Amino acid sequence: MIYYVIIPAYNEAGFLEKTLESLIAQTLAPKKVVIVNDNSTDHTEAIIDQYCESHPNFIKHNIISKATHLPGSKVVNAFNNGLSLLNDDYDFIVKLDADLILPVNYFEKISSHFLKNTTIGIAGGFAYEKNEKGEWLLNHPMNKEHVRGALKGEWLLNHPMNKEHVRGA
Repeated sequence: MIYYVIIPAYNEAGFLEKTLESLIAQTLAPKKVVIVNDNSTDHTEAIIDQYCESHPNFIKHNIISKATHLPGSKVVNAFNNGLSLLNDDYDFIVKLDADLILPVNYFEKISSHFLKNTTIGIAGGFAYEKNEKGEWLLNHPMNKEHVRGALKGEWLLNHPMNKEHVRGA
């Protein structure tokens, strides 16, 4: 399956490299990765530049969003800006937070769910955090039917869901 990843990023220099390395290591690699730098004031843009130079499927896009704080609006704006750079040649699209480390087979597993059941419109995983003892613990235990925004993958082509649905997610 072909998939694109859009990563909204604002001052993520402390985490972004590990996120990008986990994307590079995927057993099912993304066709394109758009990293949307939303006016970061740390070294986020330099990290993006470094990865874009060595990975031709990585694309940097700089934006400056409004200073007005509306919960989630900056992420949606960044996602939509990234989406505008992509064509429709994908089976699913991913909005990924810039501070996540994914298992190497994460998107292989996500794609297998979409292939097995074409009625699935959205899929994702659980977020775990490492504690002081080095143990991985489930972050914010939740209902297994809930898909966290940080880990969303949406099936769009050949699916009854309209692409406009994602633009406002």
